[in-house]
Amino acid sequence: MAMTDRDDLLVQDFFRQAARQQIEDDGFTERVMQRLPRTDSYKVHRLTQLWTVFCVVVGIALFFAFDGWEVLKASLLTLFSTSVTAVEVFFTTAPTTEVHLNPWMILLVVAFVLIYLPYQTARKLSATL
Repeated sequence: MAMTDRDDLLVQDFFRQAARQQIEDDGFTERVMQRLPRTDSYKVHRLTQLWTVFCVVVGIALFFAFDGWEVLKASLLTLFSTSVTAVEVFFTTAPTTEVHLNPWMILLVVAFVLIYLPYQTARKLSATL
């Protein structure tokens, strides 16, 4: 454990020293930065928000225009019945294989797929918005 701490300190010290170094470029970086086009970040942010609102409104309108509830209900019922059939086939054919199935491991995998992955996806999406 002490070795890892020492390694971490050495790496941090290396990067601290590297950040202090100045590379002489005869003012090239400053000239490039001044020639870059200026953007008004408030305008860009506002346009992004307006575009998002527009897309959400259009999406909701299309959802109701094409009877989205029925399509969603049919899709979820199909997904559920297909999943149940797949699990039924899996447990029916599993005893014929030489692979030992641990029910707790299957439960953990199902919990991971149904709970943890959607949670992480939602967390990452909310962090980017």
